[in-house]
Amino acid sequence: MMWPIGALDVEEQREPVPWGGIDVAILVYLWLCCQMLSAAVAAKPMTIGDQLVGGAVAMASATSLGLAYLLRRGASWRALGLSCGDLLAHARLGAFACTLAIVPLLGLAGLLDRLVPYRHPIIDFLLEHRSPLAILAVALAAVVVAPVAEEFFFRRVLQGWLEKVWAPWPAILTSALLFGLAHLGHGLGWIPLVGFGVVAGWLTRQTGSILPAIVLHALFNATSLFLVIWQTAPAPAP
Repeated sequence: MMWPIGALDVEEQREPVPWGGIDVAILVYLWLCCQMLSAAVAAKPMTIGDQLVGGAVAMASATSLGLAYLLRRGASWRALGLSCGDLLAHARLGAFACTLAIVPLLGLAGLLDRLVPYRHPIIDFLLEHRSPLAILAVALAAVVVAPVAEEFFFRRVLQGWLEKVWAPWPAILTSALLFGLAHLGHGLGWIPLVGFGVVAGWLTRQTGSILPAIVLHALFNATSLFLVIWQTAPAPAP
């Protein structure tokens, strides 16, 4: 199979990350603090829209603080998986991976939905709000903020540390499993996300960059969001 970039096996990009388990724990604590602070300052009672916006702000804040913390600790942009490199090649690789993974993953999600119906606040929100502004807010949260924040934490911070103490595949699988479990509470939808995490983790391992995984994540979420909007569209008036 021909990949969109010439070689994925780049040994020099596999230098161990400079952070350790304590640093990962601190970043988890920062993430939780941002989530709790967002919930505390929000108006009561919180609407679904408030929860979506608050969650996006919390993720963006936690990611910014995490980046600042690791840079302060001496991490380079390469170690963080954010060195520029060939951005177009990374984008093509992420898009190519999405075309391969999205059909089986969404197909599995559809089968699992027959066993346990999938519920998510975004679906409920779009059932009540169909304005362009509401859809734009959801898109920014799901297609921009979440891919950057989650790939940074799960694929670089967490997986990067695990690769220092374990072999690559146990590290990838553990990060993918925790990524899926982080999405518990929405039926069985977390199971396909474990498979998604494996693909994203392998891309990150092979390239030393989280940019392909971010593109993969953004396209996956964009496709899922499009399907949700299409499926929840009101029936045309007779």
